[in-house]
Amino acid sequence: MRAIEKESRSEAGQNTKSGIRWRAKKVVFGSLKAGLMASVLATGLSAVSIPEASAQGLFQRIFNPEAHRRQQERERQEYRQQKIKSVRVSAPRYLTYKADAWKAVSLAPLSEKKTAELSSDLPADADGDATAASDATPAGEASAVLTAFDKARPALKDMKLMALPEIGEALIAYYREHPDFIWVEDSRPTSRAQALISELGNASKYGLDPADYAVTVPVFDGLSPEEVQAAAIRFEMDLSAAALTYVLDAERGRIDPNGISQYHDLPRHDVDLVAALETLAGTVLIKTKLAGFHPQNDHFKALTAELARLKAEDEEADQIVIAPGTFLKAGKSSPELKNIVAAIAKNGSEALKADHAAVLEAYDGAELYTPELVSLVKAFQKEAKLTPDGIVGKNTIRAMVGETNAAKIAKVELAMERSRWLPEDLGQRKVFINQPAFTATYSAEGEAPLSMRVVVGKKSNQTNFFYDNIEIVEYNPYWGVPYSIIVNEMLPKLAQNPSYLDQAGYEVTTPGGRQVSSASVDWYAVASKQQSINVRQYPGRSNALGEVKILFPNRHHIYMHDTPAKNLFNKDMRAFSHGCIRLHDPKAMAAAVLGKSKGYVAGRIAQGQNEQERVAGDLPVYVSYFTAWPEENGEIAYFNDIYDRDRYLLTALEKTKTAREKARAS
Repeated sequence: MRAIEKESRSEAGQNTKSGIRWRAKKVVFGSLKAGLMASVLATGLSAVSIPEASAQGLFQRIFNPEAHRRQQERERQEYRQQKIKSVRVSAPRYLTYKADAWKAVSLAPLSEKKTAELSSDLPADADGDATAASDATPAGEASAVLTAFDKARPALKDMKLMALPEIGEALIAYYREHPDFIWVEDSRPTSRAQALISELGNASKYGLDPADYAVTVPVFDGLSPEEVQAAAIRFEMDLSAAALTYVLDAERGRIDPNGISQYHDLPRHDVDLVAALETLAGTVLIKTKLAGFHPQNDHFKALTAELARLKAEDEEADQIVIAPGTFLKAGKSSPELKNIVAAIAKNGSEALKADHAAVLEAYDGAELYTPELVSLVKAFQKEAKLTPDGIVGKNTIRAMVGETNAAKIAKVELAMERSRWLPEDLGQRKVFINQPAFTATYSAEGEAPLSMRVVVGKKSNQTNFFYDNIEIVEYNPYWGVPYSIIVNEMLPKLAQNPSYLDQAGYEVTTPGGRQVSSASVDWYAVASKQQSINVRQYPGRSNALGEVKILFPNRHHIYMHDTPAKNLFNKDMRAFSHGCIRLHDPKAMAAAVLGKSKGYVAGRIAQGQNEQERVAGDLPVYVSYFTAWPEENGEIAYFNDIYDRDRYLLTALEKTKTAREKARAS
């Protein structure tokens, strides 16, 4: 009994001690809570649930530090994920185009006379020839005769003309050195002036606007001698300014491409306008000399000939139309099938129509897409250099119906403008990439051209328009991941899994070359450019660059390379990359630029080492954009405007036209 009582007293004592401990904790917690509440109220904040949560957090920090640490880590992780999601690298953008500004050019600097009038009291010879008498006059006692230009100079003092700044500078520079008329004689326009005006009026044959170079011939009848001189010198300046504007447009183009978008990276040509005016002043072959200011290469001549041909043709009255959005597969039916067959019968080659004459003749207008008609379409697709899959989609329809004459003319004129942005001499040995055609062509004197399919940038990652020089071929390359891809595509994955890069076969290094774990990197600091880090993919079968890449170092980080995604070359529209040029036959291109055999390149790759080899000589590469361009046979081919750049260029040309009209009217 005593034992039971003793045990009861012991249990009661323990309960009393536990109660005391519980009450102590409660007092501490209550005190902390009260203190925190007072602090919140002192700052003027409303005491809703914040004090309770804060007090509990403080309690957890004191009595359960491990749980608090885990909570803090979760909060940090969520914060990092939110911050990472907020960082993006913007793609280059299209700009609001501003036309070259014209300004009022004062001709007053040319009004000062450089020669003085012949003295009136000079003795004349027996025939009254004052000039002969002046020849006999000692040097310094007689002055030269005023020229017609000098007599007209005073009119320039208050004369201004609207022109591009470089035109005004060239006029002042030329006439200071050559103070004489080019286009006026006996106060009348010369025959050379008439020839120049006529040729300026034919500017459209080179894709230019004749209105930009229009000059009004003055009427001199009924004017006083002073008015005649003023009209004559005004005509002289206007015509020279028009001629120089034409020269400038012919050599460098009307548009500054870098003002269209950040995807254009093309230096504007310098044009020696004073030398151009000297050339025109010294020839009677005005038409020939003026034509010589346009690009003289074969592709520009082919475009010029195509423009003349198109303008000589009328729009076709029997233009076949296939409804937009038509998409037809084998075994399906469509009311557009009759138009599809009609388009092939009209635009297919004679050989194709002969091979499928029975099918064409037997077709009765039915809507079912039969195997025989599928074979007909496949043959047409193959002839049009499309994937011969028998599926009638937008690319096949475009090839079938062609483009209207007006659309072709517009594309040729835009191609002529773009041609002026490139060097006139592209070089005998070069690589020419045309993005809308999805082709890359290596050419060299005495060699057959090597042309192949390519994949270019998707619309959100457009390939730039620029030119550079090929320098290096790299075998078994690493892929150095661009900053934009790290931020836009890899960081969201790293936010979910900090070890993503380590697990996916990438090497992460500091700027000093020390390899680190991707989980140890503060990727938000990298994204916000507070910290630098290098990421590259190891060579191998899964490497994004395949087995070889061809470098022409540039600020856009664009190059040509192999790819493991071979299936994309089977597609007609091949805009899938991040901006680089993927080659269908990279070994052949590497061999061509190195001047080696394809077997040599394959052998270097087979060694499995990451190695580089320099390309000998000067080898330009043109990463261009032309929706009309000559094929190898010289015929002009037309392509889809995959990035809508034709539209932006047309807008720039329209703004230039408006600016020039306003300048002429002012």
